[in-house]
Amino acid sequence: MKLQGNHIEKTDRTATIAAPLVSIVILNWNGKEHLRNFLPSVLASTYTNKRIIVADNGSTDDSVAFLQQYFPQVEILVSAVNEGFAKGYNTALGQVKSDYYVLLNNDVAVTVGWIEPIIELMEADSAIAVCQPKLLDFNNKQQFEYAGACGGWLDALGYPFARGRVFEQLELDRGQYETAQACFWASGAAMFVRAAAFKAVGGLDEYFFAHQEEIDFCWRIQLAGYKVYVEPSSVVYHLGGGTLSKGNRLKNYLNFRNNLVMLAKNLPIGKAIVILPIRFGLDAIAAWRAILGGDRMLFISIAQAHFGFFKWVIADRKKSVFPISTKGKLQGKYGGSVVWQHFIKKKNSFSQIVTNK
Repeated sequence: MKLQGNHIEKTDRTATIAAPLVSIVILNWNGKEHLRNFLPSVLASTYTNKRIIVADNGSTDDSVAFLQQYFPQVEILVSAVNEGFAKGYNTALGQVKSDYYVLLNNDVAVTVGWIEPIIELMEADSAIAVCQPKLLDFNNKQQFEYAGACGGWLDALGYPFARGRVFEQLELDRGQYETAQACFWASGAAMFVRAAAFKAVGGLDEYFFAHQEEIDFCWRIQLAGYKVYVEPSSVVYHLGGGTLSKGNRLKNYLNFRNNLVMLAKNLPIGKAIVILPIRFGLDAIAAWRAILGGDRMLFISIAQAHFGFFKWVIADRKKSVFPISTKGKLQGKYGGSVVWQHFIKKKNSFSQIVTNK
């Protein structure tokens, strides 16, 4: 066995097997208890040529001191301020030399052999730049988890959903989505990325701060000619809501604003001028439904998100990362409306909506 650049090379009489260097980078903000609970599973991963790095994003708890005392084998990168998910990862990954990055939330428990199937898949096809494992719910391990489930899709109006999750409807994992296949986006909770491709497309869009930046990134990756995949033989368990909980006002604002920005950036102009007004109308319906249901904060978040979008159009476009190409083929795109299928036709599972996958 000998070191060749970033690869460990194992040689015998019949074959030479290169193990790419995989750097697992966990972005942490005030997550000491998540690190205590979930980091041991990452350390138990069987893949040999790996680095485990915690990028501390301006924590005000004692996360760094805790790591230094109890997990001295883990590398630590420290930022003085909380830069959010997008900039936090751009800053951290800019300091890491590796063949592959794994962007991993601090509230994810992994299985021991979770790395090998994905690296094998990506090594077999150099066009695959992004891949996610199957995400199951940490608190209900028979159920898919919201943030990516078994591979993310996007409908014609820009609404994200996934194999195993349609809006808030989560499916039980009955083995119905066991094939590795192309998808539109991979979950930022556990996302494998080819390092060269990450750099080629400009990384994550820091304007997003957090939420839907992984969908925007995967869209740009595909437009650049790469593929996004899910490999269900790799399994992880995500707690979810580790940083911003469901219903958080900032989270709702970012989700609505960033989705509109993503559409304006990545759609052809002809489609954008048709789809964006429809989305504003649907968002308005969601806002009025919220206030009639007593959720005043969601109404305010959606209204602020629309103002935030127009601010981006007028003043902040230069802060965003735009596609480097528009020639790539998009996969994992549903040509209809998932809103219509779910809320009007009452279809609650991915396989009821996308019937051929």
